[in-house]
Amino acid sequence: MSRQFVTEAVMVAIYGELLQTSVPVEYIVPYTSLLELYELQDSDELLMSSPEDDRYVKARIKELTAYFEEPLNKKKIQKALHMPWAKSPSILLGESARITVINAMDTAPYGELFDPVETELLLSSQREEAPVLTDQIELIQRIVEAAVPVHVFDIEDFQFAVETDNYTQHI
Repeated sequence: MSRQFVTEAVMVAIYGELLQTSVPVEYIVPYTSLLELYELQDSDELLMSSPEDDRYVKARIKELTAYFEEPLNKKKIQKALHMPWAKSPSILLGESARITVINAMDTAPYGELFDPVETELLLSSQREEAPVLTDQIELIQRIVEAAVPVHVFDIEDFQFAVETDNYTQHI
């Protein structure tokens, strides 16, 4: 059985270690986060602190979007878009990693505390009973402060999250 995490598509593009795991992992990604990849790859704004790192990350993002646009993968993603909360068939990202796109719907239950993509991450996490995986410390802090009933891992704790058996316990 694979470990599941809800995350943004950009995390999968930026952090290569997410694709090289010792156990099977499934990343559940809201469709709107997938769309953000297109904005990020074409943005003049730096995503990383150094221009060299920024070029590298944007190249990885372009590779991932090109992969999602391959006919079979595009067809799988399109299947999820027919109904709210539908999920695509899994798309392989390597030997042990796969991604599933979910057509999450932001129903604004968290008001002004979280932006629409963050809200979709939280709702997807609750719905799928899978922890959120992020590199945004401020998002983790807001989740804790708002007592949102999800489990969340910082990207730096990814190996621990993969290796632990009780990673899906709810707060």
